[in-house]
Amino acid sequence: MRLICLADTHNRHNEIPIPKGDILIHAGDCTDGGTRNESESFLKWFSSQPHKYKILVPGNHDFYFEKPENLKNIPENIELLLDRGIEIEGIKFWGSPVTPGLDNWAFNRERGKAIKKHWDLIPDGTKILITHTPPFGILDEIGSGIHLGCEELTKALRVVEPTYHLFGHIHHASGSTSRSDIKYFNLSIMDERLRIMHSPIIIDL
Repeated sequence: MRLICLADTHNRHNEIPIPKGDILIHAGDCTDGGTRNESESFLKWFSSQPHKYKILVPGNHDFYFEKPENLKNIPENIELLLDRGIEIEGIKFWGSPVTPGLDNWAFNRERGKAIKKHWDLIPDGTKILITHTPPFGILDEIGSGIHLGCEELTKALRVVEPTYHLFGHIHHASGSTSRSDIKYFNLSIMDERLRIMHSPIIIDL
């Protein structure tokens, strides 16, 4: 099974060549302002991709997906993961859009107990974890050297131990690494100046 994974496209999805595969995964910030027009444009594009399965986990720019009344507009062939999981051909995926912060961005939660409640929902047996935020200290460093990932997520990973953790959010830190048998991928397509600098990641299971 081939996964095609990307994040942080910020309305420029039409400019990105998408490889063939079985599951297309977007880990958030598909829009820039989270407006209805932006979101519906992305959903139309995402829904039209030829991949058999499509998984979307929104990000902190994607305000449209915070409103319950908009969720009825999600195309049927897109799995929107808002603190929930899905099993595809025996493989367990789980996704959450929350990110640490109090800056009035979409899906922001205060660090500590408030955001920990979301990570406590991740079930045992999750093989592929998809979040918008990185864990603290892993592919989460901005240009000034500050780490912006989530400390509580780092703790949760030690318990859940997924095989893969996919995320975005920190454009500057796009890339991959492995630690303690977990493979981490920061899927940000754009750099910090919103230039398209990277391609979707291909993962063969």
